[in-house]
Amino acid sequence: MPLRITISRNTKLTLLATLFFAFAFTGYAQKVKIDGVAVVIGKNIVLDSDINKFKKEVEQRSEGKIKISDCEMLEELMLQKLIAHHAVIDSVTVTDAEISSNVDNSINFFVKEFGSEEKVIEVYGFNDMADLRKELYNVQKENLLIQKEQAKITEKIDVTPEEVRLYYNGLKEKNELPEISAEVELSQIVMKAKPKKSENERILKKLQEIRKELEDGASFKMKAIINSDDPGVTQNGGQYTITKESPFIKEFKEMAFSLDLNQISQPFKSDFGYHIMQLNAIKGNTRIASHILMQPKIPDNLLNDTRFLAQEVVKKVRAGMMTWDEAVQKYSDDENTKNNNGLIVNPYTGEHRFDLTRMDPDLYARVAELKKGEVTDAFFDQSQNGEKMYKFILVKDRTDNHTADMVTDYVKIQELALQKKKEETISRWAKEKIGDTYIKISGSHNKCSFEKNWKKDTNK
Repeated sequence: MPLRITISRNTKLTLLATLFFAFAFTGYAQKVKIDGVAVVIGKNIVLDSDINKFKKEVEQRSEGKIKISDCEMLEELMLQKLIAHHAVIDSVTVTDAEISSNVDNSINFFVKEFGSEEKVIEVYGFNDMADLRKELYNVQKENLLIQKEQAKITEKIDVTPEEVRLYYNGLKEKNELPEISAEVELSQIVMKAKPKKSENERILKKLQEIRKELEDGASFKMKAIINSDDPGVTQNGGQYTITKESPFIKEFKEMAFSLDLNQISQPFKSDFGYHIMQLNAIKGNTRIASHILMQPKIPDNLLNDTRFLAQEVVKKVRAGMMTWDEAVQKYSDDENTKNNNGLIVNPYTGEHRFDLTRMDPDLYARVAELKKGEVTDAFFDQSQNGEKMYKFILVKDRTDNHTADMVTDYVKIQELALQKKKEETISRWAKEKIGDTYIKISGSHNKCSFEKNWKKDTNK
């Protein structure tokens, strides 16, 4: 939530919990030399290095608004480990598909921050991407256990309008009303440069030729390395291990589970291009398959035609010759937004509003100075699957920085009130569970003064 808050002790703990999960979601994982164990909670441990690592992350992500002591950071980490421990006791389950999805989100986040997978591996000290994925799998499994246990603890918690009013008035009396950052609501038109029919036919013919050579005994791996447009082919020769829960595209998984052992598929289409696949092994519910991907080429003249058309549509919209909604319906090729008048969903919140200070830098540069109703110039973009396109964006709505108002920002105030009530519920739950849980705090950390009775002091 895009809030800037005057930090009191209670507010610090509230914002700390929010930030903790904000970056825990991204899978904050880094290889570190195993060092001293600060705390043991059940079968979970907190390392001395974890305290400094997460403390630094909280301070960076709060833009210096939170200054937290080592003891406060340790207590927050202890709470997370306590929740994770009881999630296992309560038989909370998470699926491989859920974990893998979060791992992919984490890697995509890191690649955006550092520019490439190679840079991510270098910065975080892993041997290769498989090594990173293995570590992230463990991190995300614990994150999901924590989130589901928290949801279970707070599933019946709600706030009434009166509770929201009292919460708001309490913040106002203490001069702690949050500052709501500038937000925008964005709508887009996406115009893809589509390959000609003859180019698709060329790809299909080439794949059929390769398929015939493979059936005659050619090496699939060599054919993949020479012909495949899959960027991972040099590392894996086009071979993947696939389960029904794996985060592969639907067409890819369906083909892998429809083939007989050693069978080579006919060419098939996905959003990434055209494929052929051979099933190499069947191991229970797992398939090991190799594929060759070929993507139709987009010539420069076709890309230029798409750019020119996009620029003309921008001119018509700006001149009032065509409404935005009409342009979306007539020209947009984006299936995810076309039927919603082009509205873009914020991938981090699931809402249609974007906090200007927390959006993708490229997107920020295009819309930051625009007013409500203004449209960007057409610009080039390319999807992860290699599709080339031109886009332009309408600032459908915009609100500037302001102090939270009960009427204008009721939903945000309601969310904050609900969040605070849930945290109070979890805090009471933790106080009860501490007594039933094995906890060992190392000598130096025993000097901390904690909010909860982690030391199990009978006089407390």
